Amino acid sequence: MAYGEKPQTHVIDSSHASAARMYDWLLGGTQNYEVDRSACAKLLEIAPSTQQLARNNRDFLRRVVRFLAEKEHITQFLDHGSGLPTQDNVHEVAQRIHRDAKVVYVDNDPMVLAHAETYLDDNENTMVVNLDMRRTQDIRKATSGFLNWDEPIAALFVSVLHCIPDTEDENDPAALIRAVAEQLPAGSCMVICQLVSDDEKVRDGVTQLMRDATEGRWGRVREPDEVRRYFDTLDIIDPPGLVDVIDWHPDTPPPPKDMRLTDWIEWGGVGRVKTTR
Repeated sequence: MAYGEKPQTHVIDSSHASAARMYDWLLGGTQNYEVDRSACAKLLEIAPSTQQLARNNRDFLRRVVRFLAEKEHITQFLDHGSGLPTQDNVHEVAQRIHRDAKVVYVDNDPMVLAHAETYLDDNENTMVVNLDMRRTQDIRKATSGFLNWDEPIAALFVSVLHCIPDTEDENDPAALIRAVAEQLPAGSCMVICQLVSDDEKVRDGVTQLMRDATEGRWGRVREPDEVRRYFDTLDIIDPPGLVDVIDWHPDTPPPPKDMRLTDWIEWGGVGRVKTTR
């Protein structure tokens, strides 16, 4: 069993779509229901490149974890809104480089939790935390016996902030990023990317579809400048800076401009936590 976890009973609601299960389907997974597949079909009508976008995002996650483990020498990872387990998860990538790397997966989707606990059953250097990613203090408390909060940690927010609505309090995505950055020790990094589009029709259409399909468990598709502000308290790793994730230290040459996705992209990068505030 993953560190610190006990078997739990997770009640899975299949009456409405789940962003995690939809993402699973887009990646070719089988842990989804008809309601998720129906929502994906509607999503593809608005943004036909969505399936390729999901693959691009997953490839970015693998590359960025490898980069942080190899180049930044980070051995602790805190994955917010981790989603359903698939091939080459964070712990698999990190532990190929650092055998004893520790990874915490944070999610509150019942299906994600049920499968993660089974999938990670024999890995003592992983932990599954059943919490909303916005409960930063509770996450810190839950992981205090597992992660060393005096040593660098990589906090991952990969393709999850668009699931959080804008608010006027600490639950706002920008406030969440600031709160996590303030907790992290020197030498830590934050990976932040989310869905963006310059096309207002795509932004509004996808946002409304996802809010309806998930019964309000969604934020919105944003514009690049809005995501850039998430990095205000961080030192952005440059090159490559903040980019379409296919341009973030690619393993192979990315496609030319005229062959890229045009309806929407996953956009962001990596920031180092500032040592003085």
